[in-house]
Amino acid sequence: MTLKPIKFIAVENLQSAEALLKENGGRAAVLAGGTDLLGSLKDAVHAEPPEVLIGLKSIKGSSYIRPDATGIHIGALATITEIARHPDIKRSYSLLAQAAASVASPQIRNIATLAGNLCQEPRCWYYRNPDNNFDCLRKGGKWCDALFAENRYHSIFGGMCVSAAPCQTGCPIHNGIPAYMEKIREGKVEEAVAILLETNPLASITGRICSRYCEETCNRHDFDDPVGIRNVERTLGDLSLEDIAKYYPTPAVEFGTSIAIVGSGPAGLSAAYFLRKQGHAVTIYEQMPEAGGMLRYSIPEYRLPKAVLRKQVKALEGMGIQFKFNAHIGDVGLTIADLRECHQSVFLATGLWTGRQLKIEGSELLGSGLEFLINVQKEVKQFVGRKVLVIGGGSVAVDVALTARRLGASQVTMACLETLETMPAVEEDLIQAKEDGIQILPSWGPKRVIQQGGRLGGLELVRCTSVFDRNGRFAPVFNEKETTRVEADQVLVAIGQAADLAYAESSLLIERGLLVTLKSTTATAMDGVFAGGDASGDSVTVVQAMASGKTAAAGINAYLQGVSVARPPLSTGKVKLNINTAALASSVHVAVPDLPVSQRSLSTEDKQSLSAEGFEIEAKRCANCGCVAVNVSDLAAALIALDAKVITSRRTLLVEELFAATPNSTTVLANDELIQEVFIPTPETGSRQVYQKFRTRNSIDFPIISVAFKTELKDGKFHNVRMVLGAVAPVPMRVNAIEKRLEGQAPGEAAANEAVKWVAGQAQPLARNKAKVEILKALVAIAINVK
Repeated sequence: MTLKPIKFIAVENLQSAEALLKENGGRAAVLAGGTDLLGSLKDAVHAEPPEVLIGLKSIKGSSYIRPDATGIHIGALATITEIARHPDIKRSYSLLAQAAASVASPQIRNIATLAGNLCQEPRCWYYRNPDNNFDCLRKGGKWCDALFAENRYHSIFGGMCVSAAPCQTGCPIHNGIPAYMEKIREGKVEEAVAILLETNPLASITGRICSRYCEETCNRHDFDDPVGIRNVERTLGDLSLEDIAKYYPTPAVEFGTSIAIVGSGPAGLSAAYFLRKQGHAVTIYEQMPEAGGMLRYSIPEYRLPKAVLRKQVKALEGMGIQFKFNAHIGDVGLTIADLRECHQSVFLATGLWTGRQLKIEGSELLGSGLEFLINVQKEVKQFVGRKVLVIGGGSVAVDVALTARRLGASQVTMACLETLETMPAVEEDLIQAKEDGIQILPSWGPKRVIQQGGRLGGLELVRCTSVFDRNGRFAPVFNEKETTRVEADQVLVAIGQAADLAYAESSLLIERGLLVTLKSTTATAMDGVFAGGDASGDSVTVVQAMASGKTAAAGINAYLQGVSVARPPLSTGKVKLNINTAALASSVHVAVPDLPVSQRSLSTEDKQSLSAEGFEIEAKRCANCGCVAVNVSDLAAALIALDAKVITSRRTLLVEELFAATPNSTTVLANDELIQEVFIPTPETGSRQVYQKFRTRNSIDFPIISVAFKTELKDGKFHNVRMVLGAVAPVPMRVNAIEKRLEGQAPGEAAANEAVKWVAGQAQPLARNKAKVEILKALVAIAINVK
């Protein structure tokens, strides 16, 4: 790969360097010794090289090593050789001198700097692979390749969250999937339920009908089988409904504010839950006799039993959420202005209740698939043809076809514009349709209604060659020379739905048949009125509607308090993970049996819940994904053991606090924040300081494992013990547990055995790096016994 030209700017001070970093954003990098940066540029480690290199070597007076009465100050640009050879460091801070002398080779030590060693990028093989070949988590990718592949030199003490796990970010409501899976593995199922309910108030529903975005992004997806997250969620959701008072409590504080929600579909129910948790009074206005919106009136019972939905609604009622049924908003009934008079805020979650129709001659003979489903759910007697044709390729169309089939149609056919591979319906729905004997005709569109004596006889279809244009806009193209006829005495159209916004007042903006909102809060142009879910185009699926409701709740809560919406990050790069090493071997998801086709009906759920054993097995298949690259800085472990502080251009912090598993970095430093110096307090006179390092070669190589040990000996016993392990975890690891075990003990085999026992009990080796545990045990014992 040919390296693009890079602009080089030598600066005279750190302030100029920071200004350039800020000005150029993520497009600039600093160059000191260059032993780390130049190699990564040569190998094209990143997708894009920096556009600007800021030279720091021209800064005068930044390579000092200055002892004083309190300790020693080391400038950021001091070289590793200068640190290793400085007489004061060798005499009083020998731990640092030992670590510095072990770095790489003499040539590299002559150039490499203190700050560069501390701030070097991850040394993981996947991260450093030339030409950026891997979708590495630390470079903004979705996963850590080392978890399931080569990991001989990686962490033996778990991983760290660089960002939220792919399953969590893939989920529109960001369920804490790894966290609740870990609680299940620990046998703390009640805590798992509580974690799930923090983000998902309708888990018993999504556990049955969610579109499985989480499973599509599960790291196992490309390895073997994704974890059966939805099935686990169903079990947790059902458990939450067995103890409503416990899991859906009333809020501890009432704020005296009142909110109206129009519509009780997934967006409305979700918003109500989160607003009620905040202490707001919530009233839901629903036009139908029962709550649930489309959950109740369009999704058949074989997918979502009414009993489950009713339990879920009862749980929300138990929180104090009020429902008003048969409540119409608009010309007949209350207006939005009426609601604003008696409530501090209004959330419009009215859904899509109007089925779209075909614009062809004779379309008056065709029925609405949505209306068909609603009437079945309302137990209104329906005409069902002997031969039924359903137009549409989404999940609603599948439900229409299956419902017609289970009501007695002898032949049911589905026809859609899309290819079989691009049909909007999820794969499991299509599998179910085929099992029930539904014939699917992909890439066909309606051309003409066939009439026989004024009655419906079927449809003539025309071959569809493409659905969207090159810009992704709906623009179907047909081959008029290729047609086919499908006989049918009933044709049901399920090609999408539209919102009925007749209730919308003039101050509400409408574009393309949807309410216009500010997406970050769901606020409309009318003060205090918010809108979400299908009515504003924020959702296609149930869980997306729930996400919209959650966003609305945050927006409304902020509006009532007069503050901006706060959105905390899903991860800070400091959260340590216990990698579930039992999940790293290949496995398949637990199959949940479906009802035999001969036993399927409209009133019986097709899919069963996981068994107790299956529930536990799936939780054990979750690896608790994170980054398992290790921090290999020799100086970091030594400086932490010496209780050093780092002074940056913005703050002072312990070196122990400097490190994190963050994208393209190993520190907590901002992009335009630079290290100025490191300060080490004067150690106790006569302190014992030891640095042990294992590597495959005596020069060049980074540590496979390192141990930094510092202690005082008083009356022949250890006091003020500090031990830090390097290259065993994503950040240098201070082992407080070993320090406590050694405190007050005499050096010798007994003390070493105590420390080794802890290592053996706490290590979490991956599939291919168990040898690192044995090496670490040996180094810890040596460090403790060195005199």
